[in-house]
Amino acid sequence: MQSQFADLVALFAKPEHVTSLRGIHRGVEREALRITEQGTLAATPHPTQLGSAFKHPLITTDYAETLMEFITPVADSIEVTLQQLADVHKRTYQVIGDELLWPLSMPCFVSSSDDIVIAQYGSSHSGRMKTLYRQGLTYRYGSGMQIISGVHFNFSLPPAVFEHLAHYYGVDNDQDFVSSQYFQLIRNYKRLCWIIPYLFGASPAICKSFLQQTEGQISFEKHGKGTLYRPYGTSLRMSDLGYTNKEQADLKITYNSLADYVKGLRRAVTTESVAFSKIGVKVEGEYRQLNSNILQIENEFYATIRPKRVARAGETPTQALERGGVEYIEIRALDVNPFSPVGISDEQMRFLDLFLLYCIFKPSAELDWDAQSVTDANFNRVVLDGRNPRLTLNDNGYERPIADWLEELFADLQPLAHLMDQAHQTRAYTQAVANQYHCVLNPERTLSGQFMAQLQEHQLENGELGMALARQYKQQLVTAPFEHFSLAQFNQWQQQSIAEQEQQEQQDATSSFDDFLEEYFRKALCQSADC
Repeated sequence: MQSQFADLVALFAKPEHVTSLRGIHRGVEREALRITEQGTLAATPHPTQLGSAFKHPLITTDYAETLMEFITPVADSIEVTLQQLADVHKRTYQVIGDELLWPLSMPCFVSSSDDIVIAQYGSSHSGRMKTLYRQGLTYRYGSGMQIISGVHFNFSLPPAVFEHLAHYYGVDNDQDFVSSQYFQLIRNYKRLCWIIPYLFGASPAICKSFLQQTEGQISFEKHGKGTLYRPYGTSLRMSDLGYTNKEQADLKITYNSLADYVKGLRRAVTTESVAFSKIGVKVEGEYRQLNSNILQIENEFYATIRPKRVARAGETPTQALERGGVEYIEIRALDVNPFSPVGISDEQMRFLDLFLLYCIFKPSAELDWDAQSVTDANFNRVVLDGRNPRLTLNDNGYERPIADWLEELFADLQPLAHLMDQAHQTRAYTQAVANQYHCVLNPERTLSGQFMAQLQEHQLENGELGMALARQYKQQLVTAPFEHFSLAQFNQWQQQSIAEQEQQEQQDATSSFDDFLEEYFRKALCQSADC
C-alpha cells in the first residue's frame, strides 16, 4: 500500500506534472459573533450598511443575527484568500462602530437564550424559509450550541491532477472517477481527521456562564472564577457538549460512494423523527420547524467533512451532486484560530493542503459503519484529551500511542511538502511541516496548548483573553489598508444585495409561503430540481 503512495509522489515530482499542483482552489468561511465592548452579544440587527445578509456574496449571517459569516471567493492563492478575508473583516469593523468580533470558537457572556436572536432574511419565501429552518434548530437543539463559531475550509484539486491520477490507475478520467477520488479522500480523512483538533483545536476552555446553555456530560476543572477547562482538551467545540442529534447516528451515513452518501442523506430528510414530531410543525397557525423529519433539510447533517457541488437555483445539495458529481470538499473540523486576526493562518492552510493531498494519494479501503464509528471515537478522544502524552487511539483494533501515529503521518507529509514547494517555488510547505512537527514533540505547542498557557501564565479568565484579542484585532484590521477589494466594491455589493432582496420580496408578495414550502419539498424528493 505504501508503494502506491510512493509511486504517486514520484509521478507528481516529474517536471511535466508538478506544476499541476499549483492549481489547487481554496475558499474559507469564517464565523464570528458580534459583541459589545462589555463582551455581551450585540443586540443590534445585521447592519444594512453591509448589505443584505440574504443576498450578499461575502458577508452574511449563520444561525443568529449576531453570528457573522465571512465567505471568500474561490482562489488558487493562499495569500489572495487571506487578503480577501482580511478585507471583509476590515469592512465589517468600519461599519459596526463600537462593536467587536469575538475571536474564539466558544461564546462567553451569554446570560440567557433570550439574548440570541435568530437570523432574519426578509419576507421573501426563501428568506422566510432560512429563518424558519433556524427556528427549527432552536426547538430541536436549543440556541446556545448554535452560536459556537468555526472555520470551514473548501478545497478542490485542478483537472490536470485527476488526468494524471486516471492515467496512473489506467481508467477514464470522467466525473465518476473524480467523485470516486474525492470519496477516497473523504474516507482517509475520516480515519485521520483527529489530527485537525490535535494541531488546530483551540477551544480547551469555556466560560462558566456558557455551560448553562449546553446539555453536555463532560467533566471539567476550574480555572480562576469563571473558566472551565479540560486539562488535555483540544476542541470543546467539536465535542458533544450539547449539539448532537442522536438520531443522525442511527442513519449510518457512509462515504463509500456518491450513491451511498446521497441515499443516506435522502433517507434522513424523508424519515420522520419521533422526538421532533412532538415539537409540532405548524402550531396554532405558526411554524415551529420546516418539518418533523430527522433532518429538516440536508444542511442540518452534522459532519466534519462534506462532498459539495455548487447548486443551481432550486437544487438541493444531493441533487447538485447527482447532476455533476463532487466539485470540492468542505472541511468543517477547524476551530477559530484565536492567534490569527481572521481566524485561520497561512500555515494552517498549507498544512491542510498537504493533509488532503495525502488523503487522496493513500489507498483507501471502504469504510463500513462499524469502522466509521471507531474513527469517530478516535476523534472524540482527541477532542477531549488530545494533549495527553499517554493517549492511545484505535488503529485497526490495536491501541496505538498517538505520538507514534503522528510520527508516521509526518514522515509521509515530508515528501508531499517537497512536492508542493517544488510546484510553488517556495519553502513554505516544508517550513509548515517543520513548525507543526514541534507540536508532535511537545503537545503544549499546539493551539490548544498555547491557549491554556496564556490563561495560566497570565492568570486570565477565558473571557478576558477573548476580549483582549478582540480589541487587538479590531485595531489591527481597521488601520490596515484594503489589500484585494476596494470600498467601492463593498458599496456595490451592499446596494446590489439589498436590491436583489427587495426584488425577490416583490416577486413573492402575491403567492403563498405554504405553497412554496410544499413545492420545495416535492422537488427535493426528485433526482433533479426540474421534476
